[in-house]
Amino acid sequence: MPVYIATQAFLDGVDSVPFIWPILKTLPWLGVLYLAKIFFSGASNTFERNMHGKVVMVTGGTSGIGEAVVRGLATRGAQIVLLTQHVLGDPFIVEYIEDIRKDTDNQLITAEQVDLTSLHSIRTFATKWIDNAPPRRLDMVVLCANTQTPGSGAIKTTAEGVELNWQVNYLANFHLLSILSPALRAQPPDRDVRVLFGTCSSYMGGDLLHITQPSAPTQSKFKAKSTPSAQQIQEPTKISPANAYATSKLALTTFALAFTKHLSTYKRPDGSPSNTKVLLVDPGFCRTPGTRRWLTWGSLTGLVLYLLLYPIWYLVLKSPDMGSQSFLFAAMAEKFRGVGKEYGRDAKGAVLIKECKERRFERLETVEDEAAQKALWEFSERMVQDAEKRGAMERARVKREEQEAREEGVAVREMEDYKAKVGKSEGVKKEGSRRSKKAG
Repeated sequence: MPVYIATQAFLDGVDSVPFIWPILKTLPWLGVLYLAKIFFSGASNTFERNMHGKVVMVTGGTSGIGEAVVRGLATRGAQIVLLTQHVLGDPFIVEYIEDIRKDTDNQLITAEQVDLTSLHSIRTFATKWIDNAPPRRLDMVVLCANTQTPGSGAIKTTAEGVELNWQVNYLANFHLLSILSPALRAQPPDRDVRVLFGTCSSYMGGDLLHITQPSAPTQSKFKAKSTPSAQQIQEPTKISPANAYATSKLALTTFALAFTKHLSTYKRPDGSPSNTKVLLVDPGFCRTPGTRRWLTWGSLTGLVLYLLLYPIWYLVLKSPDMGSQSFLFAAMAEKFRGVGKEYGRDAKGAVLIKECKERRFERLETVEDEAAQKALWEFSERMVQDAEKRGAMERARVKREEQEAREEGVAVREMEDYKAKVGKSEGVKKEGSRRSKKAG
């Protein structure tokens, strides 16, 4: 058809083609929208890697960017271990795994129930994972789990008393990797091991002052040289949903750099350097359930506005598949294989990746400060210990109440059985019985 239209325009003139001028005026705008969509979609991963036989542990792999990452790695043959809060018999997780296996032609997709809002659940899984001889194979850990309290929402806490953003975005990852670090260290020296942290640029607005520097009253008791003077002390930012999210991402970034040093300081029995590479991945803004919840502020009115403005969001926000490209780049690029001088890379440094390129870290005064890293690590260990104690007390209370309820139920049933037997032995007609109805 285009050939006939062009022929008609050439022989009979442009005006002979119906609606030609509106079409010609519209085409440039469509071209602009197409180029804008390509620009906002970001860069694509151009590296490929044979993932057959690789064991990859993934959090947040059932929706959004995490799901796209799982599909990308599974398509390339990786064995995926999904950490999900769903019960393994839940129809959703069963059907989800079946769909992934069918779509990727990969049967090596399994799941483990791990609730990232529960430190006890994380410890139960991680200790079971490392309690194995010889150590289980683990080639990669991909941490995609993420949550964000809408700006209009109130601060939420877990059953163990930890703020929700801090727990899911940071403390759960700290707790999981702290326990799994022996499994990472035990991998053979020739194995390419990588840990991928999902982060975002909001970490630049975070605040760790309540951790990294003491308050003024405490300051007077400690006069260490590294402690800032009273004039240098800043008041920590007031906690809010937006600040809680940014702070959790800043803590995650700081921990990632500290975790790299933690792994590299371990002296392997074979004398080989650490073979675990830590990479932080910023996927950018994507059309994920979390982003939608943030844009709508968790309200029905916000959801209506989101739907009305969806053409704009479709244009400027990446799809989950495009958001996963930086993760796939971090997982597959040969340049990130191994650490140490033989690979031309610093064994003590993590890498930040955005748009499939290495980027420099911001907030260097915090994320690369060894004193801040140490303070955050020690603070996190104390928080985990305290939260697990509170969780143990809460579980004991619930168990005690359930036991009391069961005992009370048994007592009630025994009393009812006793009354029925006594009434029958004394010849008392039970209300509603056949004889009582006949007598009435």
